[in-house]
Amino acid sequence: MEAGDLDSLVLRTANGWLQAGDPTWLVTVARTWGSSPRPPGSLMAMNARGEVVGLVSGGCIENDLLRRVQQQATAQAQARQGTALLPEVLRYGISADEAHRFGLPCGGTVELVVEPLRERSRLQELTEACARRRCVERTLHLATGDVLLHEAAQGAAPKLDAERFVACFAPVARLLVIGAGDTAYYACRMALDVGFDIVLCDPRLENAPAWAQGRITFTREMPDDVVLELREDARTAVLALSHDPKLDDLALIEALRSRAFYVGAIGSRNNSARRRERLQQHFGLSDAEMDRLHGPAGLFIGSRTPAEIALSMMAEVVSAKNGVLAAPHGNG
Repeated sequence: MEAGDLDSLVLRTANGWLQAGDPTWLVTVARTWGSSPRPPGSLMAMNARGEVVGLVSGGCIENDLLRRVQQQATAQAQARQGTALLPEVLRYGISADEAHRFGLPCGGTVELVVEPLRERSRLQELTEACARRRCVERTLHLATGDVLLHEAAQGAAPKLDAERFVACFAPVARLLVIGAGDTAYYACRMALDVGFDIVLCDPRLENAPAWAQGRITFTREMPDDVVLELREDARTAVLALSHDPKLDDLALIEALRSRAFYVGAIGSRNNSARRRERLQQHFGLSDAEMDRLHGPAGLFIGSRTPAEIALSMMAEVVSAKNGVLAAPHGNG
């Protein structure tokens, strides 16, 4: 699963509750059949006081889960036993009546892993690894609640069997935007809304634009130097929007040779054709490297305004992030 903005919030919040001594549960969508409101890997956390962060359905399942964990917390407190609660696997929506009761789409079934958290759940280590942009495989042993963490090469879908539940946490997707113009403004806003971290690069500006705040990191470094720093991060996308070949071309050369999952550049079809010719003739990029370039960047939606162009670009970036492969084509 991708440790997107919501997932990161769930993990940080759950860890905060745990560190404060609150009985806390982590709920993960392990598998789905048919239609489902939330995909495998979706996270939710809740504590015994009834506080909830994240979602695993449209709301009805969450209410039932909260009732369950509060009953568990009450029973354990009354028993005053030191025995730790163990993870359990719950399935909702097997029958049409149950699907209707819990607000699942027709034919939808969802299987959840409900995990009572404790210190050896290793949530602190997991959140720190995600913050360092590491891809981590977390193995939960269902019979004991013990957790193993291993660094992974890339993200993968959750896996559940009778003994263990394995979930892979990939870093938040990152977007490097070159040039701080109007299109960049709208692209950054949209990228924030869908959970990206953003690096905005424009050496032509003395100061960051007023809108480059919060999760937008602004730098005046040369764009190709910034790309070189990020070149081994396969969770990074690059958008060249400066309209200045001296900035865009050098950055694109490094980006097309990096592990970036998406590389795109703004420009008309004519300008994009000339850019391709420059990069191959003068800088020796191979056909395979040039095939990675989306230029003009963006899905074709007949876009004209900066906001529409940014929308087409971000739709293409998200498509690439989600593994929906398509040949590079322009926004028109």
